[in-house]
Amino acid sequence: MTKRTPRVELVYERSCPNISAARDQLKSAFESAGLDPQWTEWDTARPDSPQHLSRYGSPTILVEGADVAPETGNDAACCRVYIDSESANKGIPPLERIVSALRGESETPAADG
Repeated sequence: MTKRTPRVELVYERSCPNISAARDQLKSAFESAGLDPQWTEWDTARPDSPQHLSRYGSPTILVEGADVAPETGNDAACCRVYIDSESANKGIPPLERIVSALRGESETPAADG
């Protein structure tokens, strides 16, 4: 039986210094979850970006519409800061949170939109 790849979105602001690292983290997460890497990217400054995504800070990773790390806050006016499993501040979501969401193990509620 083939695993279904969930809908994944990378939300960012083009001047954010963590976009490349977020892409690399996504690739690693897909590999860890045993899924083909595929996602949609949204630059919140572009007019074709869905309006509801403008509330997210950069970078934000959504899986099936849910933020993989909602407890970190997501002020859209700045780059996000995430706390990893060692309680260190990072500019990208922790790998284990993305993998868990990809596997459908995340217990975060879906975002409205």
